[in-house]
Amino acid sequence: MKYSISCASNIGLFISVISFNSYAAEIADYKFHTAANMLAYTELELSGEPLAESLGLDLDVLDPNEQNQPTEFDYITGIESYEFSEEAMYELNYRSGLGLNYLNGLRHQQRGGSEKALSTYLATLAKAVELPTDQLAKNLNLISLPYRTGTPEFAQPVDSSKVAEEVIQWYGAGESLIEKSSTIPAYVQDYKSLVWVKDKDKQIIEPAAMGALLLKEVMWSQDFLGGMHTAAEDEEVEAISSKMDQSKDYALGVSAVDGMNGLILTELSLEKLQYLQQELGYNGKALGQTITPDYDPEKSPIWFPHAINAVSKSIKGKPGIAQFSILDSSSQLRDNWMLLWPLSEYFAFSDQRFANTAQNPGFAAVFDGAPFAATKPLNRDENKSNDVLANDAFSMASNLSNAVFKNLVSLHFNKQFGTFIDQYDLENTAAKHTKNKKVTAYDAAYSIVALSIFQRAQDALPVGYASASSAASRLHTPQGKLALSLMKQQADFIIQRLQNKQGLIADSAVISKSDGSLSIQGSYSIDTQFAAIRGLSAAFLATKTEVYRQQARKIYLSLEQYYFDPKIGTWAIEGEAHYTPWSVAAISSAMRETILHLKNNSTEAIPALELQQLVNRYSAWFRLVVSGKESQPGLQLAEPIGDTGEHILLTADGISSDDGDSDNDGLKRVTHAGGQNGRASVLANKLILK
Repeated sequence: MKYSISCASNIGLFISVISFNSYAAEIADYKFHTAANMLAYTELELSGEPLAESLGLDLDVLDPNEQNQPTEFDYITGIESYEFSEEAMYELNYRSGLGLNYLNGLRHQQRGGSEKALSTYLATLAKAVELPTDQLAKNLNLISLPYRTGTPEFAQPVDSSKVAEEVIQWYGAGESLIEKSSTIPAYVQDYKSLVWVKDKDKQIIEPAAMGALLLKEVMWSQDFLGGMHTAAEDEEVEAISSKMDQSKDYALGVSAVDGMNGLILTELSLEKLQYLQQELGYNGKALGQTITPDYDPEKSPIWFPHAINAVSKSIKGKPGIAQFSILDSSSQLRDNWMLLWPLSEYFAFSDQRFANTAQNPGFAAVFDGAPFAATKPLNRDENKSNDVLANDAFSMASNLSNAVFKNLVSLHFNKQFGTFIDQYDLENTAAKHTKNKKVTAYDAAYSIVALSIFQRAQDALPVGYASASSAASRLHTPQGKLALSLMKQQADFIIQRLQNKQGLIADSAVISKSDGSLSIQGSYSIDTQFAAIRGLSAAFLATKTEVYRQQARKIYLSLEQYYFDPKIGTWAIEGEAHYTPWSVAAISSAMRETILHLKNNSTEAIPALELQQLVNRYSAWFRLVVSGKESQPGLQLAEPIGDTGEHILLTADGISSDDGDSDNDGLKRVTHAGGQNGRASVLANKLILK
């Protein structure tokens, strides 16, 4: 046998896959939205290799050149979902230019700000992972702070000239091996021609966009730096000591290339943390309010404004900050939970507390002074009241996650109803909350997710890919205890206040300014249902309260009853579905949670919640909405070459003969994906299915 079979492939209960009738798909908005894209790709990452592995798949049997093997679900999760997620992060961080350039950022300015200084610094990082510097991509276009939106089309013709060839192997009928030559184009090794077109829109800095990209960075950094590798053979080994990399035999990261990406992403993450800590805090009067460990929002609140215009100027040929000005001064719930999640991941990733005896030695080695600074001794003890302000990774993550958590409690939590409200602003403060308070269910549900990661980080439980797992021991911190209480209150509000008789969750509700009553808004979108499942599953895993699991199952069954459209082949409302990256985030994550934690157990027998049926539903949805099928587009705009099975194949006379879709999966590679010069491998902003 060439392949082993995953649990998803060997369930026993047969449920026929929906046979699709004709449908039409149209990309209605090609715009790139940073926050939505990066959240979606984080959820797709978690629904990638981690999901496939949890169902029993040996990842070594996957081959990007063997489509839909060993099953379609295995290929979708282990190859497409995972690789699309990784590549999109590089598109934004390394190539797009969609943000303020790292050369002119806070941290690199301390090194002099020159390109030569950057080359020297990158060489230092490369030495820490034993990567030859000639293997670094040329013209890395690193960004400090991402802009809110952009146009994911290339500003110039992409350099597709051949720099090398490689032989691609895959299996044909039976066990016969097929070999073909393929081109390695210049743009794979040199990113100069992959800069996106510059929009005429304002260059807006948004906390949610910063948080979503920070989340992508820290999730992959943990993946890349969670082990070590041999310096000579570049073979992954378990990190059993944080001092292994100090010998000549071992280096940081699970491989040289992955380790290098992990260190670059870590540096870009630290840049964002430093901006948040000292430049972007707002007290209602001015930006630049430094956030300190003793921050108290009840005395003098400081928050991150929803929209900041970054007036940039060219510094040494790269965009740098000339002036920040506020466009929207409010504190938004979405901005806060989208910051709390990655800040909590970063807290755990860089955790150097004496009490955390279970820290991954691979992580500890990254933050032991080289290549990144160790934390201050006062910030390592159990007494948070003596913490000091510092710019090392753990100090900043601890300080900022503490501040955002306090703001959620003080500025956004309504104690009367036990729910988070969307907005806090000066008008509300000055007028003693005279405005109506809106609750958006999507954000309330995802606040539970962020709080669950915060609680786990504070209590030294695994996060990242292991955020649903248990641990042999845990800390019992006051912050973790409060987070658990908030999760329970928010989950109770969703199921007790927002759920209708059909089991569906309302999109929003308003708390009246006049009498404090709650008014439910009348729409029940697909996105909200899946976000609620995601949030309730997080509440169940954190609190072990079975009612949250049962209520999440109930919502899923309501989705199946009222929204599944057999003609289209996935969820729709009255024959039409509008999908965005926010939809992708909620659906990918909720289906993952349902497959892992909400499916039938040994005493349950609801057909719609059998594992094989869930796997079928997820695969069908992914093909329709993310990758596209049957010549109809999905939200994914383009396919990177290499790890997803796309190649530039050559004929016998050495000429490329394909139409930009060598693997015939309907997704074109970036040079053939439309636009004047091609499109980046990211998600469009809206897809309509009919």
